[in-house]
Amino acid sequence: MQIIIINEKAEAKSKMRISGIERVYSGGAPKAIGPYSQAVIAGDLVFCSGQIPVEPETGKLVKGDIEEQTHRVIKNLRAVLEASGSSLDKALKVTVYLSDLRDFDKMNKVYGRYFTGKPARSTIQAAKLPKNSAIEMDVIAIKTSNG
Repeated sequence: MQIIIINEKAEAKSKMRISGIERVYSGGAPKAIGPYSQAVIAGDLVFCSGQIPVEPETGKLVKGDIEEQTHRVIKNLRAVLEASGSSLDKALKVTVYLSDLRDFDKMNKVYGRYFTGKPARSTIQAAKLPKNSAIEMDVIAIKTSNG
C-alpha cells in the first residue's frame, strides 16, 4: 500500500494495485461501511461507489433537507474522484437514487451547480437507502491523462 499527499490540506489517499485494478481511498469522503472500495480504477475509467450524505469527519448522516444532503453527497464524490485522478468535470455517467422522487427538482438544482459537463444520468426512486438517507449517487468518470 502506498500513501500519497494530494493537496495542501495534507489529505492522504492510498491505492492498492491488484491485477491492473486500483482500489482508492480518500480521507475526504466517508470510509466504506462494508466490504467495498470508495472507487476502483480500471484503465482510464474510475468507478465510484455510491455515496450517501455522511460527513467524513464524524461518520454521521447530514441532518437537513434534500439540498443539503445533495451538496454533501456530491462533495463526497468529488473527494473520491480527485483521489482517483479525476474530477466531476470528467464524469461520464451518474446514477441518482432518491428515497422520494418528489425531491427530484430540488436535487436537480443542486446537481446542476456541480455537474456542468452534463454527463449521462439516471435517476430512480429507491424503496430504502443506507442509513435511511434521502439520496445516494454513484459515478463513472474518466481519469485525467496526467492524473
